[in-house]
Amino acid sequence: MGDVARSFKWYQSLFGQPETSPAHDDFGQIRDADGTVLLCLHQWGAHGHPSLTSPDHGKPGNGLLLFFRVDDFDMALSRARDLVTRLEEGPHVNPRTGTMEFALRDPDGYYVMVSALSAA
Repeated sequence: MGDVARSFKWYQSLFGQPETSPAHDDFGQIRDADGTVLLCLHQWGAHGHPSLTSPDHGKPGNGLLLFFRVDDFDMALSRARDLVTRLEEGPHVNPRTGTMEFALRDPDGYYVMVSALSAA
């Protein structure tokens, strides 16, 4: 991830979380009201983690699918439409799970699937 603060704000908007700042310039945790960690964001190259050494070794979105289940699907869809110019996949029922889902790209190009917590 190139800009942790930008992505942090983007994901907070998608999840309907109050806007806060990440704890560090290169790392942040988005938490639910009860303290549950929803997402950890980490900048490329920070702290020498072997799998995060350089975005040059991989293309964002190649081999990685970020998948989130939400209990406010319709609101998440509305927030998503405010964040991007187009969805990668429009809302539809996943035939395997019976849940509504949609997909979009985050600011770094990663593919994000958002699925309803319960069946439609």
